[in-house]
Amino acid sequence: MEGEVEADSAGTHGYYHAGEPPDTRAQKSSARRGIDISAQRARRLTPEDCEVFDYIVTMDEENYRTVAALCRRSDVEVRLFLDFTINLPEKEIPDPYYSGSDDFDRVLDLVEDASEGLLQDIRKQHLSP
Repeated sequence: MEGEVEADSAGTHGYYHAGEPPDTRAQKSSARRGIDISAQRARRLTPEDCEVFDYIVTMDEENYRTVAALCRRSDVEVRLFLDFTINLPEKEIPDPYYSGSDDFDRVLDLVEDASEGLLQDIRKQHLSP
């Protein structure tokens, strides 16, 4: 799906991390899976994102409410990221920031699972003939 899908990352809280790279623990967890996120930089979600993207996925209910309010006048689909998983008991992706390195690995497990479901939804909703 390279060249057909554009993805980005943004936060809903504060500007104090804007322009910063991901947490080093997140970079290490990702690197162990062959994913280099070192060039990623933090930014805040903007109202323009609601117009540009087809989906905005959130990690938890609090962020869902914030994004849904920001995007209420647009057609973007705002969903919890774990809505795209199958047979997982979790409903929210936990914030591993104040936890240990193992929690970053667990978050990546959840993100990878949800990403597969999201890609299936994209294929079905946007790329099917």
